Amino acid sequence: MLINNSEKIFFLKHPRLVRTFSSSRSLDLSLEYSSNSFSPLSDNDIQPSLHKDKKNRSVLQPDMIEAKKSKNKLNKKNRKLISVDPDDLMFTEKSAEVLTSNALNRSLPKSSKNNKQRKRTKIKSNNSLNNISDYLNNNNHQKQDDNIKSKDILIDRPLVVQHLSSKLNVPETEIITYLFLRGFSATINQIIDIQVASQVAKHYGFIVHHESTEVNPTNSNESLCHNFIQSIKRPPIVAILGHVDHGKTTLLNSILKTNLTQRESGGITQSLDGYEIDWPYNSLTYRLVFIDTPGHEAFVSMRSRGVQVADIVLLIVAADDGLKSQTIESIKYILNKKLLHIVAINKVDKFNSNVSKIREDLAAYDIVDKSWGGQSSIIEISALKDQNINLLLDNICMLADSHNFTANPDQLAQGIVLEANLDKQKGVVANLIVQEGTLSIGDFIVSGIHYGRIKMIFDSCKNKIQQALPSSVLQVLGFSSIPQAGMSFQLVNNEKEAKRKSLDATKYTSSSSSVNMLNNRITLESFQGLSVLKQVHVILKTNTQGSMEALMHSFSAISQEKVQINVVSASSTSLSNTDLDMALASNSIILGFNIYISSNIRSAAKKSNIVLQNFEIIYDLIDYLNNYMLDLLDPEYDQVLIGTATVQTTFSVNRGFAAGCLVNTGKLQSKCTIEIYRNAILMYTGILDSLKHIKDDISEVIVGNECGLMCINYHSWQKDDVIKAYELKEKDRIL
Repeated sequence: MLINNSEKIFFLKHPRLVRTFSSSRSLDLSLEYSSNSFSPLSDNDIQPSLHKDKKNRSVLQPDMIEAKKSKNKLNKKNRKLISVDPDDLMFTEKSAEVLTSNALNRSLPKSSKNNKQRKRTKIKSNNSLNNISDYLNNNNHQKQDDNIKSKDILIDRPLVVQHLSSKLNVPETEIITYLFLRGFSATINQIIDIQVASQVAKHYGFIVHHESTEVNPTNSNESLCHNFIQSIKRPPIVAILGHVDHGKTTLLNSILKTNLTQRESGGITQSLDGYEIDWPYNSLTYRLVFIDTPGHEAFVSMRSRGVQVADIVLLIVAADDGLKSQTIESIKYILNKKLLHIVAINKVDKFNSNVSKIREDLAAYDIVDKSWGGQSSIIEISALKDQNINLLLDNICMLADSHNFTANPDQLAQGIVLEANLDKQKGVVANLIVQEGTLSIGDFIVSGIHYGRIKMIFDSCKNKIQQALPSSVLQVLGFSSIPQAGMSFQLVNNEKEAKRKSLDATKYTSSSSSVNMLNNRITLESFQGLSVLKQVHVILKTNTQGSMEALMHSFSAISQEKVQINVVSASSTSLSNTDLDMALASNSIILGFNIYISSNIRSAAKKSNIVLQNFEIIYDLIDYLNNYMLDLLDPEYDQVLIGTATVQTTFSVNRGFAAGCLVNTGKLQSKCTIEIYRNAILMYTGILDSLKHIKDDISEVIVGNECGLMCINYHSWQKDDVIKAYELKEKDRIL
């Protein structure tokens, strides 16, 4: 650096930070320096580097040692005197990050009062100023946009306090304090009902929505990476959707030439099953994969998983029944996710079918047939009589041909867990559908926090195979624990990587589930202190996780204003003596769904007076639990007016005073409920204990007759008192 036409070298003794300026200030590119900040170096200060080793060590001169000691003392003194103005900001061009005054205050030492008047080096740059201003302006605009968006919140299910806190971006302690000040003591893991959560959100200025505008399939955040390098054509996956009893399984029977309906309890689908067929089209053989989904309202999670893996949706509508609730739900799936679809109007052979009405109803949901100028294919079929089944399959092949579904078989396999359960003989059984790659025996597999090594693979026909290509529906043995139905899975190279991914997934796994969402909820009534709920404790055992999800969904749909369901345990494992001990300790009932119960377990439960029920149809289990909850309710009565009477006289008897009365309307009955009015003012409500005619005890007195009556707890009779008699009729119990 040239200063006064001479070259000098300076070293920085007190480094300063670049300071930000407002745009209104003038820019000065001059460099200010002082003797305190920069000092010239003498020739003695610049020493050649000394090489030191064991054989040849440099010897320092005494004056050099003294200079070094002085320099160290000066450096220590200068470090104590560092002074930084909190208004200073540091700008880094590489990362474009700005450290705020709060960050500086946390990371830098505080300045002493003696150094506040020290001069600061100021380097001003127009480019740096513009960059910082643009960054801050963009950041402010982004924060404003985020604040506007954050005011809308979706609350469509009961929430744990901790999850509500993260949704609202409000500390848990504030929410707990808010509830406490309104008379309810909550914990961080307490379940809050939808209405209470909405009140909390509105208190913090949020706009609450209870319905989502889009379909969020299970674990949609775990998207699969599709690699199209060296891709091959794969079979299309066709999900069959529709309302219950509209003929979905009957259509599969017609396609597969089997009788699946006889295998299903109650003749209804209660699981998610996959089937494969080969169909000739255009002189080629096409493999088609069908996913049969249940149509009952409770199996919403299974239908969602079917949509999640589907390439094409086959919507079944009964010609004699029209569009029902699950039909409309399926249409929303199709429209929101923009899925390829074909509509099959089934049961057109029935005399009361109305195909034109169904086409009009579908058009109202923007599903218009190509013959009407739309984009959808609507085919009229009869699954029972095999009418137009060939045409339907040809249309599926045509649609698959036009979109050319591909996958890479050379990469590590990825897909979705359709179902999972614990089999007593086989161990953990997982039903998978492969979407990418090839899955083989011996591969390491990971799904969420669960992992294992594949031991056996069965295809859709229950045949053992060594490997499976994309679009295969499989049954796999090898998981060390039961994976979550609906979770994605992937193969990894070795067990170490599998354990690492499992451990990483543990950090993001929610501690709450649909099971405990029913337990210990803060409802609006309990929040306001208006109700004390009774509880029914349930231990639930199901054949698969999908069945457990469906039952939990049904339980949440049961009104719990008077009796609350407390699920002590829910699992898809076999029933054991441990479950009996748990039921005995918690006074729980055990409900099984399509599980095997040994005779020893049944006899042990009977001996311990434990309620143990097993069901094959979901309707029956829900009805049983509903009736069990009704039996826990206290009876409620309606008062029905049966007669009136007027007091004519009063007289004393051994046990107090009695009234002689004339029945004006209806009748009076012994042990009925009566109300006594005097001058239109209610004086007493109670039971008519004794009713006599002359000296004989009678059960009732009809209109126009006189009688004597007495109440043990009331003796203040007066002439002309009016008596109204009521009969109590028990109300129908409702939850």
